[in-house]
Amino acid sequence: MRNITIGQYYPADSILHKLDPRVKFLGTLVFIVSLFLIKGLAGYVFVTVVLATLVKLSKVPFGMMLKGMKAIIFILIITVIFNMLFTPGEAIFTIWRLSVTKEGAVQAFRMAIRLSYLIIGSSIMTLTTTPNQLTDAMENLFSPLKVIKVPVHEISMMMSIALRFIPILMEETDKIMKAQIARGADFESGNLIKRVTNMIPLLVPLFVSAFQRANDLAMAMEARCYHGGEGRTQMKPLRYEKRDYIAYILMLAFAAAAVCFCIFGGGWI
Repeated sequence: MRNITIGQYYPADSILHKLDPRVKFLGTLVFIVSLFLIKGLAGYVFVTVVLATLVKLSKVPFGMMLKGMKAIIFILIITVIFNMLFTPGEAIFTIWRLSVTKEGAVQAFRMAIRLSYLIIGSSIMTLTTTPNQLTDAMENLFSPLKVIKVPVHEISMMMSIALRFIPILMEETDKIMKAQIARGADFESGNLIKRVTNMIPLLVPLFVSAFQRANDLAMAMEARCYHGGEGRTQMKPLRYEKRDYIAYILMLAFAAAAVCFCIFGGGWI
């Protein structure tokens, strides 16, 4: 349960930590979109180099980012298997009535790379940005939607609270699981139905704890006279600095390169 890195913040003195959160939020969106645009081996090598550079600049241990992959390894395996077996094309070999196709293997490789890099790229943003900074960034970026009466501040606050609660709930789950194991609970043996049944003693206290935390948070916000975003000011207003403009230029260059790989990088050579 400690393998989920999205929502956690890792304090460090790096250039990515110092960047404006708006730059990191937009940069993450551009990176995620580029993963589904880029084609060809050269494009994936380019994205790999960029991602490795960002990991190095963040000064966050790479092992900590890899922990986030353990949480989706099952989904990743299922995605790869389904793409290999159910994508029509030239058969490489056949297992019973199912054929592994050349096109399926290529598609499975692409999806595995995309999902892995998506998790690592998102983790870089959350590991180098505090939840409060993310809230301010989203509220600032989506502020034009206030014209059409969209509650931007409230939506940003909910997303920030959700991100902050992810590591808290994972830690709570770990504690409850260890307590249940100490009392003789078994979460690993038996078939799938048996394992799901064994999870009930874990889920019930977890939901009770989550609702209790949510209620405590709501009472604390009410006690501090929180009534939404209207009329609120920021203690630390966001201001762009020189490094942020440089980051925007690099972001645009990356987006342009991604479009070029999308248009001209269709092959695997």
